[in-house]
Amino acid sequence: MAQTMNKTRLTFWIATGIIFLFEGLMPALTGHTEMAKAGIMHLGYPDYFRVFLNVMKVLGAIALVVPFVPKPVKEWAYAGFTFSLTAAMVSHYSVDGLGPETFFPLIILGILMTSYWAFRKGGPQAS
Repeated sequence: MAQTMNKTRLTFWIATGIIFLFEGLMPALTGHTEMAKAGIMHLGYPDYFRVFLNVMKVLGAIALVVPFVPKPVKEWAYAGFTFSLTAAMVSHYSVDGLGPETFFPLIILGILMTSYWAFRKGGPQAS
């Protein structure tokens, strides 16, 4: 039982760490660049949406990794990332057609679902 819990915790922290890097740290470090601005405009969104999305991603990523954040807040962060990643996939498909940029959000979504599975199994509570 303890070995299963350790595997669950390890799975949680690896998956959540990847989510933190892709959905928290990268937007914080690169969300203000010309490339990010051009990317959001290419998809047809206004620039203020880029700023809002980056702020929400950073806050959501922090909520997932900080142990004392209440469970309901973490659940909302998981939901927000799910909506965001699904919308990214649809946006890229609608503008660019089927390509790597269409499938990449789904890969991150799979990692997010792994984190969520481990979260629901008790991963972070045992750490």
